[in-house]
Amino acid sequence: VKAIDWAAFAERVPPNQRAMFNALKTRSDALLARLAALPEKPPAIDWAHYKATVAKAGMVDEFQKKFSALKVPEPVDTQTAKIDAQEQEAAKSTAEYVQASKARIAQYEQQLQKLRSMIPFEQMTFEDLHEAFPETKLDKEKYPYWPHKPIADL
Repeated sequence: VKAIDWAAFAERVPPNQRAMFNALKTRSDALLARLAALPEKPPAIDWAHYKATVAKAGMVDEFQKKFSALKVPEPVDTQTAKIDAQEQEAAKSTAEYVQASKARIAQYEQQLQKLRSMIPFEQMTFEDLHEAFPETKLDKEKYPYWPHKPIADL
């Protein structure tokens, strides 16, 4: 049984789901207490006592033989490999996203630096505006009629 870090788990629970989280923790603690109360191995069956008590001869021997032959199979873990693969894939995609985010942050910081270094809008002329933001310049030669840009771009 793996230990659960309930404090770290609680930090990630949104406030609207706090009641469900508390119910889960209470149920988990109750099940863990019940599991801890059980002995490591079940008590041995006193077959001699049953042989002396049960009147029908051979019945206890038959039960003992069947009980000894009974093997309860442990479930085979088929999901851990899939979960590990998903975890590795998620870690890989997270690393890629972090790298892309760092690249975007660098690009945005360059844009921010450009905006901080240009002259204030109140002091700009139209030439300054068109130099700082080329997309605002109207092409009156190519499109001589207002709005001086293709209608599809509007």
